[in-house]
Amino acid sequence: MKIVDADWPCVGRDPGRSRFSPLKQIDRKTVKTLRVAWELSSGDAYKGSTIECTPIVVAGKMYLTTPRLKVVALDARTGARLWEFDPKASGVNRGVAYWTDGRGAERILHNTPDGRLFSLDAKTGKPDPAFGEGGTLDLRAGYPGMPKDWSYGATSAPSIFENLVYVPIANAEAQPGAPGDIRAFDVRTGKEKWRFKTVPSPEERGGETWAPGSAKNRSGVNAWSGYSVDEKHGILFAALGSAASDFYGGDRHGANLFANCILALDARTGKYLWHFQTVHHDLWDSDNPCPPILCRAKGMDAVALPTKTGFVYIFERRTGKTLFPIDEKPAPASDVPGERAWPTQPWPTAPPPLVPQLLTLADLSSDDVRERVKTDKLRLGEWRMPPSVDGTIAAPGFHGGANWSGGAFDPKTGRLFVNTNHVPSLIRIFPSTAGGYGFSGYFWLRDEDGRPGVKPPWGLLQAVDLTRGTIPWKAPLGFYEDLEDKKTGCENFGGGIVTAGGLVFIASTRDGFLRAFHTETGEILWEGKLPAGGYACPCTYAVGGRQFVVIACGGGGKLGTPSGDKYVAFSL
Repeated sequence: MKIVDADWPCVGRDPGRSRFSPLKQIDRKTVKTLRVAWELSSGDAYKGSTIECTPIVVAGKMYLTTPRLKVVALDARTGARLWEFDPKASGVNRGVAYWTDGRGAERILHNTPDGRLFSLDAKTGKPDPAFGEGGTLDLRAGYPGMPKDWSYGATSAPSIFENLVYVPIANAEAQPGAPGDIRAFDVRTGKEKWRFKTVPSPEERGGETWAPGSAKNRSGVNAWSGYSVDEKHGILFAALGSAASDFYGGDRHGANLFANCILALDARTGKYLWHFQTVHHDLWDSDNPCPPILCRAKGMDAVALPTKTGFVYIFERRTGKTLFPIDEKPAPASDVPGERAWPTQPWPTAPPPLVPQLLTLADLSSDDVRERVKTDKLRLGEWRMPPSVDGTIAAPGFHGGANWSGGAFDPKTGRLFVNTNHVPSLIRIFPSTAGGYGFSGYFWLRDEDGRPGVKPPWGLLQAVDLTRGTIPWKAPLGFYEDLEDKKTGCENFGGGIVTAGGLVFIASTRDGFLRAFHTETGEILWEGKLPAGGYACPCTYAVGGRQFVVIACGGGGKLGTPSGDKYVAFSL
């Protein structure tokens, strides 16, 4: 699909997920005059709901989802509703996909957490009767006999290449559970064209990385955040999550391919091309959390992957050759009976880690936190220390490093802009009556006021030079309103976009601002208060010669701020 400068036709703007727009009407000089152009209220927010959707825009029409996952089409200039479709679903959704045959047929593809994929006429919102059963494809039907209580669906937007649609899968993080296989479907009919097994059988590539019998009904190992497509070379890229269960691997000895891998497949056939595993035998829930980002680095076509572990990995697209050396560094053993932590873990020599990889008592934020760590005999201080019964402080924590927010690549400067968290987690496991070890729950290292128990900054926006392997600047992202210090940063969910106007637009923070950062310096040039937290990635587009920036203001979610139901568009 040819991308018009004025449009934002994919959640990542292009199939390679660059999130770069060539528009520059809003630039470093004019951005200070941004004002609200229009607002949309969906009217269906509820307690704890959120909106994580990035709208897409094609030929002056915008397509987005609401807190209750309705698809709404708008006039992108005025925000006026054109049509609405209700899938009668609930959960998280990060966007929809657009397809056209170039001869008049236009479709919106929408997948839901309960395992359905809808094909809607982009002009009317009516289901396409030629697709699946009356416009709906039951994704679970591809696994006859799958127990009804196994979680299987999608939270991120589908991806499109030629006449294929690829659906990202969210499945269980416990055992047993549904597979995370990568599946491609005919965008016209919904017929499955190919699938790649992310947990191989013993005789298949990677099967030797699982202890005998441990791969059966293994859940996780899924590209839940979506895919990126290299249309030039016909490559589908996936960033895969960890194998279930997240924090105990005594029932899955081995490196566990293709868990925690960046994986390259032939986009047309699903044939394996190459992979790299970013965490071996994951025990920390270190999913690869965002689609790989197509870019240019060192004069070649490359692909970059920001990770929850705080590293950015960069590879040549066709071969998987690393652009910077990656060391295998020793990692500590586990003292949990039956567990076999992998003896080494990969550490890229460049770029440097985006967040601290080690914590000591001196890194903690107060005497109170230090005393609690010592009194409770919590473990810290070694890189990749495995979970324990006593309790292990994991840095980065459950939310990264980088998260599903991903990054935005500026082809003019060769820089990747990534928002990160520094909020360590507490992992504690316990002997289970069912065998093995269970997980005590998601806890964070907090101070006496409920803020992160380490010294700030807690949230950053960072510029990464992918050719030099350096970090030209870091800027605090967000603040706590009750703290006098407004440069602490805070935990963030969402993501940024970059424009030819020399700006990075990003919300993502609990303080409820959309901000514009200078791409060369990291200086904040503008900020606008939102009606609720903007825990999504914005988009930018032009209609009638006027550039807009739009952000979902859904609040709620993991940060627990008040929920909202609005989309807000800004323009000069």
